[in-house]
Amino acid sequence: MKATLDDIWKLYIDKKQSIADIAEVYNVSVSTIKRKLRKIVIEWEQPNISGGGYVHFDVTYWGHNWGVIIAVDHGSGKVIYLNFIQHEKAEDYLQALQSIKSRGFVIKGVIIDGFRALFDIFSDYEIQMCHFHMKQIVTRYLTSKPRLQASKELTAVVEQFDQLDHCSFLQEFADWNAKWHTVLCEKTFSEDTGKWCYTHKKLRTVVNSLNFYMEYLFTYLSPKCVGMPNTNNMIEGLFSILKKRLNVHSGMKEGSRKRFIKGFFKAWNNKK
Repeated sequence: MKATLDDIWKLYIDKKQSIADIAEVYNVSVSTIKRKLRKIVIEWEQPNISGGGYVHFDVTYWGHNWGVIIAVDHGSGKVIYLNFIQHEKAEDYLQALQSIKSRGFVIKGVIIDGFRALFDIFSDYEIQMCHFHMKQIVTRYLTSKPRLQASKELTAVVEQFDQLDHCSFLQEFADWNAKWHTVLCEKTFSEDTGKWCYTHKKLRTVVNSLNFYMEYLFTYLSPKCVGMPNTNNMIEGLFSILKKRLNVHSGMKEGSRKRFIKGFFKAWNNKK
């Protein structure tokens, strides 16, 4: 079987096969496959888009030096924006927003994680804070198995918020605050600093986060946001598939990894 560039690239991108596996398929050496792969150039152009809908935005990283930001149209599942970044900044999202608008796509609303600068950038749109990321924030500070009773009960309240409407959750949260107000205000004297500080800082951080994100947790239930998802699971799932494919080719250099990423998302869009 002749090893054509198109066939090799398709196996490389679409299948969970290493370069050694591909070489075996075509009965050639690994160096031959590598040489052919080096000839392949993949360019990404922001796709032509029209219409409108809800858009997922998120970033994922490889190490601490660079990552990729993408936007996904919830209706079609297509990636409508991609760019490589070094660190997550407000400007990256602003550039993405301007690019999408300039290509004629009408954004009905956005689904985002907890990066706070985004709530100003997307203030002209309906914003849904991802429920999955909200729960991650709580777990990050309180752990999955908190010891403090107040933390246990707050975790239980947060776990059920995607089954509640806004008013019901506000009441649950208010009841929790009333019950544990004394604990939240408790202070401890530090002999190291000679100052009093809050005893349960992480618990207070979670409460402050919930207060900030509260108005964005239930946007999807608004009558004008019918069909809006309450999580970024679509984009998280896409990142998960990408990383599994990349893991097959461990040790890949940055340039090759970026080429793979562009090729992966181009192939993804072609399937949609």
